[in-house]
Amino acid sequence: MTFRLTSSAFENGADIPPVHTCDGSEISPPLSWSGVPDGTKSLALIIEDPDAPDPAAPQRVFTHWVLYNIPAHVIEIGAGASPQHLPAGTLEGLNDWKRPGFGGPCPPIGKHRYFHRLYALDAILPDLGNPAKSELQQAMQAHVVATAELIGTYQRKQ
Repeated sequence: MTFRLTSSAFENGADIPPVHTCDGSEISPPLSWSGVPDGTKSLALIIEDPDAPDPAAPQRVFTHWVLYNIPAHVIEIGAGASPQHLPAGTLEGLNDWKRPGFGGPCPPIGKHRYFHRLYALDAILPDLGNPAKSELQQAMQAHVVATAELIGTYQRKQ
């Protein structure tokens, strides 16, 4: 079975509904997955926008959510997941607003792509505090068994 990440809110490559953006309630989208590889001990999720600030001239990758140590038996995270509603044991890192939690799409110009990447890891990582994306990536580097990806797009109505 293929490791796969999906959302009931949008299809791969489709527009993210405004409720999950700064133009709506800015709640995290519902995410579910299947085909977690045997031997997976935990999962990590990173949502990022490689088109910041302008897709015509991107200058940086902007991180919207960092989660790790999601238990391997978990198969979904519901919409609007707050720290109290994350699966037990799940830890959060910092987004590029320098805070834990989900920060919804809010592109200043153009249509941006939002990559939702779920990593299957062969380890449970130590508590890293509130790591930035780069710190989490370094900690999980030798432990990635598989990656699943879901891409959504968003452009603000001007």
